[in-house]
Amino acid sequence: MTGRGFQVNRQGIERMARDIQREFDRHPIRVSVQAELPELPDIGHGTTVIYNGPVIHGNANGAQLAWNNGAVNQSQAAEPQQVAEGFEALAALVAQILQQLPETGLGGEDQGIAEEAGNEILVQVTQPAPEVGRIKRAAATLRGVLVQLAIAAETRAGQAVTAWAKEAVKHLSTLVS
Repeated sequence: MTGRGFQVNRQGIERMARDIQREFDRHPIRVSVQAELPELPDIGHGTTVIYNGPVIHGNANGAQLAWNNGAVNQSQAAEPQQVAEGFEALAALVAQILQQLPETGLGGEDQGIAEEAGNEILVQVTQPAPEVGRIKRAAATLRGVLVQLAIAAETRAGQAVTAWAKEAVKHLSTLVS
């Protein structure tokens, strides 16, 4: 690169950077670190001080708390919802699949996909006018995860899981076509 009679020597810069790195590699820099912990105040007997974490004041009966974890699965007992006419068998099957899914040993991401698809089906079948297209797409996704589970379980020692997954796929295919 030139400008006003000046030219950058890229090879020289690269050589200098390599030489500097080589010197650092030969003579690494060491820095000692000492931590000074702050003195905790004398707060008396029976009092708790929480510096890093959630704080709950009052009655927390039935509370659910997730803190510093990667995935959270929460459930809450809700009022039963009315399933749209003609979708009762599908709702029962999907509810059963979702209930037994954690016992299959399915991986976290695949289980999340299956749960999301199953929940989408349940949301749709409890609507006054379910969207059949959304139900079909969610059922196809759920079937896909279950087929993978059946194949994977068959190649391992999980014959009970294989039978369960094959049966679930067959029923899903029958109810959502």
